[in-house]
Amino acid sequence: MITTQQLTKKYGRQMVLDIGHLEIPKGQSFGLVGNNGAGKTTYFSLLLDLIQPTTGHIINNDVQVNTSEDWKPFTSSFIDESFLIGYLTPEEYFYFIGELRGQNKADVDALLANFEDFFHGEILGQRKYLRDLSKGNQKKAGIIASFIGNPQVIILDEPFANLDPTTQIRLKAIIKDLSAKKEITVLVSSHDLMHVTEVCERIVVLNKGVVVKDIETSAETLRELESFFAGNPVSDEEE
Repeated sequence: MITTQQLTKKYGRQMVLDIGHLEIPKGQSFGLVGNNGAGKTTYFSLLLDLIQPTTGHIINNDVQVNTSEDWKPFTSSFIDESFLIGYLTPEEYFYFIGELRGQNKADVDALLANFEDFFHGEILGQRKYLRDLSKGNQKKAGIIASFIGNPQVIILDEPFANLDPTTQIRLKAIIKDLSAKKEITVLVSSHDLMHVTEVCERIVVLNKGVVVKDIETSAETLRELESFFAGNPVSDEEE
């Protein structure tokens, strides 16, 4: 589904991302973890053609993302609140995204009805602009907006940040449900190792822009990741 080949991104002399080859198959729930500055958001920004690569490319479902826009109809994302339109209400924003993605109001309303628990009565019908919502509620709106239009690829950057524990639990259930369908490729970056381990079947660790671990999630994955980031990598004997 998504192929990364000889991808680099430099700012001046500083190399911030250097991925030789990375394959993400269709339907996989894929986690990206790393410390601040590891290159997670840079990779997602390249995948969404928000910035240009220095070398190499990413292919999304046979489309090279930096030379064609044909990937956009089947790809959706929420990176941060800059993706929102602050002077719209959540309802106006959802309908606007729906129109862009070929959905009418009834289609959008049907989708939103599935997420009443996630919204927790704090998003719809509040007569507030998106800019006036809390960071957590802005994130709720942005995440659900990324589901509009039946995308095949959904990209979520730090989706658990600024969410209260109840909402985090509900979001994990939502991501697991999406992944279970095996038709949607879900990419999640997170600083929270526990959350990403729970929702992703595969986890890649970036360190200073380079892939240093590529793990299929198992009962030992959280311990392995915690040991790695603590500076005490698990040995082959311990595994």
